[in-house]
Amino acid sequence: MTAGTVQPHPSGEDAIVHGASGMPTALVGMLLFIASEVMFFGGLFATYFNARASVPVGTWGPPEGAHELDIALAGVLTAILLASSFTMQFGVWAIRRGDTGKLRMWTAITLVLGVLFLAGQLYDYSQLGFGIADGVFGTVFYTLTGFHGAHVFGGTVGLTIVLARATRGQFSARNHVAVEAVSMYWHFVDVVWIGVFSTIYLLR
Repeated sequence: MTAGTVQPHPSGEDAIVHGASGMPTALVGMLLFIASEVMFFGGLFATYFNARASVPVGTWGPPEGAHELDIALAGVLTAILLASSFTMQFGVWAIRRGDTGKLRMWTAITLVLGVLFLAGQLYDYSQLGFGIADGVFGTVFYTLTGFHGAHVFGGTVGLTIVLARATRGQFSARNHVAVEAVSMYWHFVDVVWIGVFSTIYLLR
């Protein structure tokens, strides 16, 4: 540290010390929010399986004349989102060491992967040939995948904010609660997609 350099002193909920007792209120709030989202998506999955069980055997799927679901594309999107979970965690580990440069790099990569996932999902929608009003399957398919996509978009907004703050040097090894919170949310979004992919594309 050069003479005359003033480092911001973390205080209150902005400070996070690993190994210390207790948890910052912001992280507790994020955990509670994620818990509510688990119940929300649980309801959506329950709706999907209930709708599937209510139709005659062998008739569940896209309406007649529409394209079949592109499992290969969905697999690629799954790989992209899983990779983004790793890059997000690399960013968290970097800032825990106080490496703001690596935090910026890994956060930027995670953001790009999230945007690629959303672009791929929109492309997939454009190729399906059926909409949300085309039968029960269309309704539950677009509801489940659409709400998940909305959550991914929300995550990219959070990543953008983290990246902007990291660029301004607002995070350190002791002051990075926002990074940890966004990371929790992003991992949650990735886990939900594994459930969506397995349910809609693999178990159908």
